[in-house]
Amino acid sequence: MTQQFDKDFWERHWQQGRAGGPGSMGGNPPNPYLARETSGLTPGTALDAGCGGGAEAIWLASHGWHVTAADISSEALARAAERAATNGAPERLQWVEADLSVWSPGAQFDLVMTHYAHPAMPQLEFYDRIAGWVAPGGTLLIVGHLDTPGSTGHGHHPPAEASATSATITARLDGMEWEIVTADEHLRTLTGPGGRAVPLHDVVVRATRRR
Repeated sequence: MTQQFDKDFWERHWQQGRAGGPGSMGGNPPNPYLARETSGLTPGTALDAGCGGGAEAIWLASHGWHVTAADISSEALARAAERAATNGAPERLQWVEADLSVWSPGAQFDLVMTHYAHPAMPQLEFYDRIAGWVAPGGTLLIVGHLDTPGSTGHGHHPPAEASATSATITARLDGMEWEIVTADEHLRTLTGPGGRAVPLHDVVVRATRRR
């Protein structure tokens, strides 16, 4: 049965996390690709599409970016705002409750990023959608679940349509419009509840929109 990543799913997911259940992501550090892929960029405006618990948005804000962080889950946003109040630069953060399959920010950004976000639409179409929010000369950063046998996500097994590979993502970025900077696939391990090792199969794509 195909998982429906709708608002009810994500509210339950984050409420379970608050209760300390498996799949809790609220206390995780920002993923390691963020610093690597943005360290050479000049801070400006950024959009975090599907910000979840806010780790990446808070990290960017603490490094001088003005961040709009959007997520469908009010529970996730509440936890992110709590975390930002003590760990980040809240004056440079704007939290927006939004269904990213239909919402539009009404602006373009110097950086548009997404980290493991699963909206209620096919994953590659979601990446197409957010790519349109990147300003000329700006950066698109996609970190997602790699579509491999046995792939696991943060406490769930994403279906094939919710996963991607570096090749399937970059194939959708027109070479006349985009310069591909990074197209990598990685395996890393997180420590889950009870000290359990949780393998993550990741795909990382960074592209610069040509002026």
